[in-house]
Amino acid sequence: MTIRDLLLARAEQDTPALLTRDRTWSWRELVADATARAAAVESMLDPDRPPHVGLLMDNTPDMLLGLCAAGLGGHVAVGVNSTRRGDALLADLHRADVQVLVTDATHRPLLDGLDLTGINVLSTSSRTDTVVELVDTTPHPSDGSLFMLIFTSGTSGRPKAVRITHEKVTYPGQYLAERFGLTGDDVHYLAMPLFHSNAVMACWAPALVTGAAVALREKFSASEFLSDVRHYGATYASYVGKPLTYVLATPEQPDDADNPLRIVFGNEAGDRDVQAFGDRFGCLVVDGFGSTENAVVVSKLPGCPPGALGWPGEGVAVHDPETGEECPPAELDADGKVTNLDECVGELVNTTGAGQFAGYYNDEEATAERKRGGMYWSGDLAYRDADGWVWFAGRTADWLRVDGENLACAPIEQVLLRHPAIDQVAVYAVPDERSGDQVAAALVLRDPLTPEAFEQFLDDQRDLSPKARPRYVRVVDALPRTATHKVLKRDLTAAGTADATWTREERGTRYRRM
Repeated sequence: MTIRDLLLARAEQDTPALLTRDRTWSWRELVADATARAAAVESMLDPDRPPHVGLLMDNTPDMLLGLCAAGLGGHVAVGVNSTRRGDALLADLHRADVQVLVTDATHRPLLDGLDLTGINVLSTSSRTDTVVELVDTTPHPSDGSLFMLIFTSGTSGRPKAVRITHEKVTYPGQYLAERFGLTGDDVHYLAMPLFHSNAVMACWAPALVTGAAVALREKFSASEFLSDVRHYGATYASYVGKPLTYVLATPEQPDDADNPLRIVFGNEAGDRDVQAFGDRFGCLVVDGFGSTENAVVVSKLPGCPPGALGWPGEGVAVHDPETGEECPPAELDADGKVTNLDECVGELVNTTGAGQFAGYYNDEEATAERKRGGMYWSGDLAYRDADGWVWFAGRTADWLRVDGENLACAPIEQVLLRHPAIDQVAVYAVPDERSGDQVAAALVLRDPLTPEAFEQFLDDQRDLSPKARPRYVRVVDALPRTATHKVLKRDLTAAGTADATWTREERGTRYRRM
């Protein structure tokens, strides 16, 4: 089954397919508009280069229609992370072999000053609305054909483009539709960014399978969440990271449960938020574990202990990355503390192979690192308890996950070292009280630095992602190091945040002294 198959099957269907506050598209209109866009974009492609078309937009109709156009089979969509800046953004475009970049007025300024030689920038305002027919010369994709590239961050700090095949979208779409009993009468609320796998695979894909309507939110808003759900009649929604936390932080109202929402599915929410969200809004919240590579599956099944990741899918195990052997289960003392962490913690692997992981584009070395010895190595540390449940234990590489986004430490450190007052820096993860990580930075200064000056400096760094701004800053006399002068980041993490010198407000940019 391909995305093309699913779209063309509804080309003459007049039920709603795409909903916004300004307009509704039927399936007939959606497929016709996507066909016209595909023809317009493909007429600009150089046949001697990879047919890769970048999409640099928020969740606008143009973004979703751009994915539909690629799904029809003539080119490959590249989801461009809109939080990337400067040379980092340009490197992503070149690494993915983007030859046409579709953007809008909101994001066009991000390209100012960049050398875009070889990249044809197409504004959404210049697109064609002419309705055309799909011609027989349009390549007909198979389920294993490349549909999209989605960037993720890896152990080296350099984003990698994950190869997303048609099957990698249609399979989870079919699985989730069956698992949750979704039908064409449902309305899927899509507020997570469409350059991310969660929005594509967990929200858009099941709507493609069932013919349900997608209600599109340009950017997630906690304060508008419930209003949107009621306005669109949304019955299903997806999330990644901390959206549940943000919605729960809005003022509680006595009629919060008076809404059509039935099911919310995502990953990285804490058990407390999952329970509180379901109770407050009268819906079922299902939290899972996965990644863009989608090679290791761990599911929360009935009986899952609080705090555990869940039950491992077929072939999923915990192996020692040094020996390759499976790790023994965790042993607990009378207080429930794991007493054999050194032996039981290992890397989550898929012993049966790479699953649906089709490799990284233009990065054979990184692909080989994931696929070693006939198994897929996730880079995530975990252990299993005596009953077989999987528990998360950290990450093998020097990177962290904030609001559903992987961030590498080294690039952030390089940015901070540009400040003349900063002599040494170590960026590391500290646990978020809800889920995932927060960015922390330990600074050794050569000259005095105020939190106000630090904030202004970060404002001026165009290539620094907004999510990479440190939440906690410790000004220290020296960094803990090994005998070979490597920074002991585990010591920094273990110290916690109680002695942070400055703390940034949770959803802002201002720092305050502790």
